[in-house]
Amino acid sequence: AFCRGRVVRVPKGPLIRVVGTEVVIPCSVSDYDGPSEQNFDWEFSRDVDFVRIVSTWDSTFTSEEYQKRVGHGDIKLRRSSNDAVELVIRNIQPTDQGRYKCSTPSTDATVQGNYDAEVQVKVISDGLSVSGSKARSSASLRLSEGDSFKLRCSAVTTSAEHTHLHVTWQIKNGSSWRDILSLTHEGKFQPGPGYGERYRDGEIRLDTGANDTYLLSVAQASSGDGGTYRCLVSEWVRGADSSWQKIQEKSVEVASVAIQRTDVIISTSNVSVNERDSLDLTCNVTTDRSGIFQAGVMWYFSSSPDDTLADAQLLLSVDHDSVVSDSTLISLSHVDRNSYRLLVRDVAVEDSGYYFCQAAVWVPQHNGSWHKVVERTSAPVSVVVTALEPDYEVFLNASKTPKFSDDPTELNCRITNIQDTEANTRFTVSWYYREHLPSDDVVPEELLATMDADWTLLLGDRSRERTQNGEIIFSKKAVDTFSLRIQWTSESDRGDYFCIVSAWSRHRNNSWVKSKDVISSSVSIFWATQDYTLTVEAVKLKPFFVAGHTFEMTCKVSSKNIKTPRYSVLITAEKPPTDQSNPNATTRIISLNQDSVVRLEDWPDQTRVDGVVLEKVQENEFRYRMYQTQISDAGLYRCVVTAWSPGGGGMWREAVNGFSNPIQIDFQTSGPVFNVSVHSDNPTIYQGELADLLCIITTEGMVLEPDDMAFDVSWFAVRSFALDREPILLASLDRRGIVTQSRRNGSSDLSLERISPLEFRLRVHGCEDHDFGNHYCVVTPWVRSATGVWQQEPDIKAKPIFLSVKMDVLNAFKYPLLIGIGLATVIGLLSCLIGYCSSRWCCKKEVQETRRERRRLMSMEMD
Repeated sequence: AFCRGRVVRVPKGPLIRVVGTEVVIPCSVSDYDGPSEQNFDWEFSRDVDFVRIVSTWDSTFTSEEYQKRVGHGDIKLRRSSNDAVELVIRNIQPTDQGRYKCSTPSTDATVQGNYDAEVQVKVISDGLSVSGSKARSSASLRLSEGDSFKLRCSAVTTSAEHTHLHVTWQIKNGSSWRDILSLTHEGKFQPGPGYGERYRDGEIRLDTGANDTYLLSVAQASSGDGGTYRCLVSEWVRGADSSWQKIQEKSVEVASVAIQRTDVIISTSNVSVNERDSLDLTCNVTTDRSGIFQAGVMWYFSSSPDDTLADAQLLLSVDHDSVVSDSTLISLSHVDRNSYRLLVRDVAVEDSGYYFCQAAVWVPQHNGSWHKVVERTSAPVSVVVTALEPDYEVFLNASKTPKFSDDPTELNCRITNIQDTEANTRFTVSWYYREHLPSDDVVPEELLATMDADWTLLLGDRSRERTQNGEIIFSKKAVDTFSLRIQWTSESDRGDYFCIVSAWSRHRNNSWVKSKDVISSSVSIFWATQDYTLTVEAVKLKPFFVAGHTFEMTCKVSSKNIKTPRYSVLITAEKPPTDQSNPNATTRIISLNQDSVVRLEDWPDQTRVDGVVLEKVQENEFRYRMYQTQISDAGLYRCVVTAWSPGGGGMWREAVNGFSNPIQIDFQTSGPVFNVSVHSDNPTIYQGELADLLCIITTEGMVLEPDDMAFDVSWFAVRSFALDREPILLASLDRRGIVTQSRRNGSSDLSLERISPLEFRLRVHGCEDHDFGNHYCVVTPWVRSATGVWQQEPDIKAKPIFLSVKMDVLNAFKYPLLIGIGLATVIGLLSCLIGYCSSRWCCKKEVQETRRERRRLMSMEMD
């Protein structure tokens, strides 16, 4: 396994070959040093001495007795790779029997391995003979499609060696031979490519008979079985390495077989017939079969020429016993021996398509049964059924045209000059609308409604809701007249209208098929309109008032070009900006619709729900009152008015919107000015400690009694250093003393209390690390006026203070250290106890020591 050297290999002998055949002996070398391309020398010996035959590198290597054969090419070397060659001997003779040695000149640095190899070649006589059938009739066969035939060949060998025969039947109906069925040298049957299924079905068989004959049986012959048949026989022998080797091959042409094809043709090519006429097609079965046979025919119909039989519709069929399937309007008749006629009466448009027939030829068996020998399908024939279209015209006119909005509109679509119509024809209508534009832009039409063949009305998206509400009515006034009526025409209905009348024909299955569409000319519905105008004026009834009094203003409305208008009013307020991120915020306060229904919109003060009133004084005048006004009510107030005109079905239609001039509420007051600040004696604390935060309120200007002041205080925290996150509400205390806390996730707790009239304290008990951040308070002052009414002042936000929470390292590690030291001490003592017990009782060993008696003194040397 650890040695490496040159290895020259030839096949294991002896090699048995037949005289007169070509012999190929390969030789290869491996595990060598030097160049990749190696040279080879071949020598031959019959007894002891070797004679040089041929070399790859020395042209003078060949001995004199082989120079003629090598020069003529009967013996040559054929290189298959850089390290392998083949010795080729054509027409080997008995004198070539002997030992052949292949050697390689050394290119190695050291001599290692073998540099030559020998193989024994044995030449035997040719004992293989192959012959076909001697009958002259079998040399050329002319058969009909579906027939059966048999071919016979004989193969025998007289070789002294133990050889096996490999018999293959082949066919040639083109440029090359194809395998049909083989009986291999190992005794196995092997079908050729494309013959596996027929072999498994028993249609192709190979049988052995007496006198070394091999019989090929073919049943149900098809057109592809026509051609030249030959019997190919090869002789095989098992080599020394137990592998099979082919030593020779012979063939003989046995017969030429011609198969007459059975064709199925429809005599008529593409057909065009009129509706209500009859369709006549004939299926012809062409065959040269002279014996007794019967044909079975089936007629199919498909809508596409590419449909398969599974997709096609079976019309009628007749079997080989001349039994015809039943049908009312379709008949199938046997005209003569090979013709079958299909007759379709009263054809309709849906009969247009592709027709084809399938024919099967049946022959009688010896037991009286019938056997199907061939089946063919014709090419499809295209049949076009031309519909009989009725001739008519369509006229559209407007019997009622609107001159103003909400006037009715009525259009009549009439069918005129009806000709060539039958009793099985009915008419339906489709209504379309196209918006009218002053420019030449193309606008797509919109479907209003359409009728199907059963006169069922199908509504379009544009008219569905209005039709269901009764605003649009589609009707049929007479047999030839269809009507479209719009009860209340609006500006969006202005445009072009047209109708399409469809003719429908009844077919044999009582179904209706559209045969023709006729479009009418368009009718324009349009009237001149003037733009709506709306003017709204707001007036403040009391020019000056103070907080706590009633604010009152009226809105007067005037309009033009609006028919019997009604108004809906909305009161809005634009508060002064208290936050720069949302300036001029508009609030919807209260509204009154066109039916005088009042609705409170976004009124923020739930304690004064009844403090705002909006009422209708006259048809075009509205009054707004706000009782007990607060300082927070300051801002600009407007009236937003919408004019409505009556629409169809008692509905109101929005006409135009308008805004009034603003009325300002501005409280001029010399009351106190409040300031808020946040203070903490110790903003940096450790975990678990108590944090105190004070919200301190100071006043400037007018001095008020503590009982005339009240405050809503809310505490917020921003869990960041840069105030870049949303604030979190911690707790709030309203002016009535009710404390509200938000939900907390940690174990710390909060308390909020009032410690003086102008100081509020927030305490965080048991601080945790998530309690850090910027903390600030927001104060809403309330001041009681001389009339006893509490007035809300604007909110005041204090400057935030940062609360830092640190961790006490000593307290954090005190208990873990004590626990660790205690456990280590216990484990150490336990280890000492276990060691002492083990050495005392478990591992004790008695040592016997010889004691020396010392009865007298000894010298050092003796000791």
